[in-house]
Amino acid sequence: MSAAILIVLATITAVVAARQEGDAPPQTRAAWARLIAYWLFTIVVAFEMAAAALWGLLNIEYVRVVLTHLGYPLYFHYIIAAPRIPCALALLAPRFPRLKEWAYAGAFFLYAGAAASHLLSGDRAEQSVVGPFFSSFTFAAFTLASWAPRTPSRRLGQSPPATAPSAVAWSVPVLITVGMLTVAFITLPQAAPPR
Repeated sequence: MSAAILIVLATITAVVAARQEGDAPPQTRAAWARLIAYWLFTIVVAFEMAAAALWGLLNIEYVRVVLTHLGYPLYFHYIIAAPRIPCALALLAPRFPRLKEWAYAGAFFLYAGAAASHLLSGDRAEQSVVGPFFSSFTFAAFTLASWAPRTPSRRLGQSPPATAPSAVAWSVPVLITVGMLTVAFITLPQAAPPR
């Protein structure tokens, strides 16, 4: 429940703070819907990145059981967890469109690879709607849903706005990421994943 509240609050805060980035404000309902969809999917992907990074770096039992099930060595979670926090920050921070493209690519390949790993290890798509294959596949789709409606200042090849983003536009992503890490720590799984 606390994660859902964080996602809603972070989405509202990001939509409001995005006005500080120099993009033209949305003029139509469709433009508002696109902006809200962009921030909602971006917040969800960034939250999953931050939470998975924390869980992996803390070496919790949940992560150890999943990696063992997939046949990966236990040190592998450090390799895939460490870049997740910078990825979350890159997705949320203003500017740096090339870095955002790399973050989106990394997130998509990570989720697609996780879906393939679950499928190849025997976790079938038809097992359940909330199963590991389906959730990995869903996050890959969320990554694409975040990437597609980006604002002009967040797209590669677009000219940057004439004015630099304010301190609010820079501090909000950092505060959102800290909030995500806090909620991820509070909601740490205390046992192995259900079978």
